[in-house]
Amino acid sequence: MKTFDALLTSEAGHWVGNGFPVRSLFSYHADAAALSPFLLFDYAGPWTFEPAEEGEQRGVGQHPHRGFETVTIVYDGAVSHRDSAGGGGTIGAGEVQWMTAGAGVIHEEYHAPGFARSGGPFRMVQLWVNLPAADKLTTPRYQAITRDMIPETPFAGDTARIIAGHFDGVAGPAATFTPVNLWDVRLPAGAEALLPVPDGHTTLVAVLAGHATIAGCDIGAGEIARLSRAGEGAPVVTNGDVMLLVMTGEPIDEPVVGHGPFVMNSADEIRQAFADYQAGRFGAVAA
Repeated sequence: MKTFDALLTSEAGHWVGNGFPVRSLFSYHADAAALSPFLLFDYAGPWTFEPAEEGEQRGVGQHPHRGFETVTIVYDGAVSHRDSAGGGGTIGAGEVQWMTAGAGVIHEEYHAPGFARSGGPFRMVQLWVNLPAADKLTTPRYQAITRDMIPETPFAGDTARIIAGHFDGVAGPAATFTPVNLWDVRLPAGAEALLPVPDGHTTLVAVLAGHATIAGCDIGAGEIARLSRAGEGAPVVTNGDVMLLVMTGEPIDEPVVGHGPFVMNSADEIRQAFADYQAGRFGAVAA
């Protein structure tokens, strides 16, 4: 059985562009080795947007990445994406964009036009997942994972949706470079459950709504429990309805050196990333 290691949380919020009010619940700048293969977790919302003004775009404009993957999960609202590798699309509630920046990509993310016009509740997570050194310069790719692609299985009186990895023999659709599990888990009040998280994995359980006792520690909304790598299974007890995002991954035992939008293995590789971006080698987002 896994044990509780640390509480990851942040009271400070900031805006990414003009469309994403986020709290960064963890970052590799604090403890890269303990978080590996995960790098960063931004929790956007819950927030309610008024309808946008005519012609107003809400989101974040074109910016580069290299050396890792961004995983965007929408719970409320809708987000549109375009990138320099030709990837793009719109995802709504319950859907996921999994972008592999790899050798380098420029992308932009905005509220989908329909959602911008109507406004309404918004809630989203963006998770950064590291790539091993052998795959840092892989060809960029984009995975649009719609609701119908994500298998759902009964669990402890409610459901678990498997975005990546495996959950009690059910496989998720996301292709990953290293072993990663990503599960959207809902639990009712009074549930006593054992999350089937594997031995040896970095294990992070984010509470996005409600609160739960996870491995003996009370975790509230907008907080993450980091659990021990040793042990199989993580006990969860709920007092009310709870929404969890469960993240586990095989650690990548390599140096982590990041600066801004790039995460590599050395300072020289970071300098090369900036040089390649400034020289236009990341391509361009089509007009």
